[in-house]
Parts: sequence; C-alpha cells; structure tokens
Amino acid sequence: MEIKALACEMPSRCARPLSRWSIAELTAEARRSGLVASISDSTVWRWLSEDAIRPWRFRSWLFPRDPDFAMKAGRILDLYHRSWQGDDLGEGEYVLSSDEKTSIQARRRRHSSVPARPGVSMRVEHEYERKGAWAYLAALDVHRMKLFGRCEAKSGIAPFSRLVEHVMNQAPYRAARRVFWIVDNGSSHQGRNSIARYAERYPNMVLVHGPTHASWLNQIEIYFSVLQRKALTPNNFASLDELAHRILCFQAEYERAAKPFEWRFTRRDLIKLLKKIHRIPAQSIRAAA
Repeated sequence: MEIKALACEMPSRCARPLSRWSIAELTAEARRSGLVASISDSTVWRWLSEDAIRPWRFRSWLFPRDPDFAMKAGRILDLYHRSWQGDDLGEGEYVLSSDEKTSIQARRRRHSSVPARPGVSMRVEHEYERKGAWAYLAALDVHRMKLFGRCEAKSGIAPFSRLVEHVMNQAPYRAARRVFWIVDNGSSHQGRNSIARYAERYPNMVLVHGPTHASWLNQIEIYFSVLQRKALTPNNFASLDELAHRILCFQAEYERAAKPFEWRFTRRDLIKLLKKIHRIPAQSIRAAA
C-alpha cells in the first residue's frame, strides 16, 4: 500500500527533479526512503498493475472555471434533446451547432506521395512548402444533419456574419419560429453584443453561448474531427483552391451519407461529472438539477 501511495505522489514532493515516475525510479525511491530494503522492478510493476496505476502516464485536462458552467452546459444538453427552458421544441424550431476550424494549412509536399502496396504503408514526404491557410466556418443542424460551411481567409465577426447570413436567408430557417445557434466564446461571436447584433438582424435567431473551455459540448467539433481524419490527413495540397475544394466536397459527401449523432450525454450525466470534479462550487452543481 505504501508503494502504491508513493506512485500516486508527485515526484517533486519527494524532492526528486522528475515530472513523472517510472517503475525503475519508483523502485529506487522505495529503497532510498527506507520503505523496503530490497525489491525488484517486476514486483512493483505487478503491485501497480493490480490497481491499474500507471504513474508515467498523464492526461491533459481543463478544469471548469466558468461560474455558470452547469447552467450553460445544461441548456445546450436540453437543446440536443429538443427542449428549451422546460418546454419541448415544436415544429419550425431548429438547433444549429457552429464554430470555426482555424489555420487549416495547404502543404505542398516536395515529393509526390507513394501509394500503399503489400507490406508497405503509404509514404508521404516529410518536407513541404506552405501555400497558405483557410479558416473553415461551419454550422450543423444537429437534428437534420444539414451542414453549412465556407472557407475564409481568417475568422472574425464579418466572416461569421456571412455564414449566418448564408443559413438564415434560406428555407426553412428564414421563416422558422426560432433558430438556436450554439457557439463558444470566441471573438467572432462573443458576449451580449453578439446576441444583440444577430437578434436585430434575425429576430428568430437565438444565440446560445456554451461555458468557457467546453468545446466537447459542441457537436460541430465531432464533425471537425471526422473532416480532419478523413479528408485533411495526410495534408498534401498544391494550393488553397485545392484545399477549399476538398473541404467543401467532403462536406457535401458527408451530409449525403451521415445521420444525426446519437447524443446520449444528459443533464443527469452532467451532474455526475461535476460531482467528480471537486473544484466545482456546490451551487453550480445544484443549478444543473
């Protein structure tokens, strides 16, 4: 038990100039500190594996710091399940998830890629020439799996407004009762000013901001990950036009074949998650109920 407790300590607490323990370092520290007179690496490994303790591994993590995290996250989860402020969404009400995928580079490889063959994977030249970059702004109708996107030289208020205009001036959104846009807190659509800006232009548009550092709540990020994996990796584009063509063609192909994501994370799951994160104030957890 003392060996396992040591494995769960930061090495700096033991005055060691290390960021993470290895098995060999743990074994040496156990002997140096007098926990044991003699012990082998394999024994320490066996003990730690019983409780799946891997002190040499770590996971990057953003702790929720938004004081209204639960409230903001909860209303997004409600929208995914077709509810808003306790009432079910009706006909003529739509939910869109939107964001920007910035700095998508066009990298022209200095040698043509070699296709795969038996026993040999595809080979992609490591060196490349930079041909510029796009910001890809997109919106996803989460219940209809309709995609809208455009490539812009950069992100910002004006490019995002062009995306909104493209969507809101076409059926069925133009004549919809309400169109909810789920966005993050980026500068393109940040704060109360952005809410007022779009409410004035489109009275049926409701801008819904998520909590800070909660992009995992935004369904468009799922689509961005699919785009990155299936259309942009490996990156080998001779020009910005070729890159834009690939992005928009993939968008159209994906929309034809895809079905709405099965979003199963609910308010109840949110409350369970927040209870595990002890840094969240109790009043924020109660607010999600």
